[in-house]
Amino acid sequence: MSVTQQQVLDRLAKIKSPRGVALTNANVLSAISASDGKVFFSINVDAAEARAWETVRAEAEAAVRAIPGVTTAMVALTAERKAGSAPPPPPQPSRGTPGVQPVHAHKPPPQGGAQSPMARQSEIPGVAAVIAVASGKGGVGKSTTALNLALGLRDLGLKVGLLDADIYGPSVPRLTGLHEKPELDGERKMIPLRRFGLAIMSIGFLVEEETAMIWRGPMVMSAVTQMLRDVAWGTLDVLVVDMPPGTGDAQLTLAQNVPLKGAVIVSTPQDLSLIDARRGLAMFKKVNVPVLGIVENMSYFQCPHCGTKSDIFGHGGARHEAEKLGVPFLGEIPLHMAIRATSDAGNPVVDSEPDGPHAAIYRAIAGQVRDQLKGVIAAARS
Repeated sequence: MSVTQQQVLDRLAKIKSPRGVALTNANVLSAISASDGKVFFSINVDAAEARAWETVRAEAEAAVRAIPGVTTAMVALTAERKAGSAPPPPPQPSRGTPGVQPVHAHKPPPQGGAQSPMARQSEIPGVAAVIAVASGKGGVGKSTTALNLALGLRDLGLKVGLLDADIYGPSVPRLTGLHEKPELDGERKMIPLRRFGLAIMSIGFLVEEETAMIWRGPMVMSAVTQMLRDVAWGTLDVLVVDMPPGTGDAQLTLAQNVPLKGAVIVSTPQDLSLIDARRGLAMFKKVNVPVLGIVENMSYFQCPHCGTKSDIFGHGGARHEAEKLGVPFLGEIPLHMAIRATSDAGNPVVDSEPDGPHAAIYRAIAGQVRDQLKGVIAAARS
């Protein structure tokens, strides 16, 4: 049983702050991470009130653990005092509970509702639109699709960046032939590497290719945030983010960190892949990210000698799924040796064979994505 952020908020709404305010209205909650039965968040209060809030923290953690489906719950109490400020004077006993501000000091969130887990989203300066390329499972050609989609957008006249957020198995260094270490600018931000007219960043540029990437949840969230915020992306129309497969910490962190303008779901035609793709699509809908469409990769095998098409994994499953779920179907990409060979060589097919049939397919997909982002890009340029 999956646990949603709204379930967590509903439980927290029943817990009172030391002054009797519902915890969800006290403006002290961080973004809530709820994935695979694991729930993490923090309660952020002034240092002078920390002792009085410890009981609330324990109650919140117990309440979340009681939600069906929760296997792990960790609620941290963080207390800060503004730099340079002196400790506050001892509170007067007549004012009520010692060490706690009066109820009117709690700042309710906008519109008087519970604080949204997405409340900490903020745009990346200079980037008009951030889109995610995702899949429910690995091995469906998501990274190859993400790179060639970025190149297709480039060919349509857009300024494009590519972020390889697949921190468990970064593929972009191999797909682009880039292995240099990024340098830092004067503000200590990483300068993305450039090739094919794209600004490119990957965790794979920072570690050796053979290194086993073993990440715990908080490390995943920190790494994704740094790749978004600590990179000097410059001015971009679109930043394409190649996500790790699944619906875990990386996807949630991205959705909570930046206001995503859309997601492209990559799937192969067979039922097993489509089931996982459906989960990925449902996750983005839950966090209010528009689904730009579904791509059917390895849609059919095309013999490089005679041109005969064979439906090795079936055919048309992703199109049918898109129609069923009411989202755009962006196109079919064949299983072809040219795509595989150019990817392995670090020369993606859209760039190395720009006049070929496969480049035309990727550009057609990119055109549909571009059309859905036109308003956002135009607003950023104006």
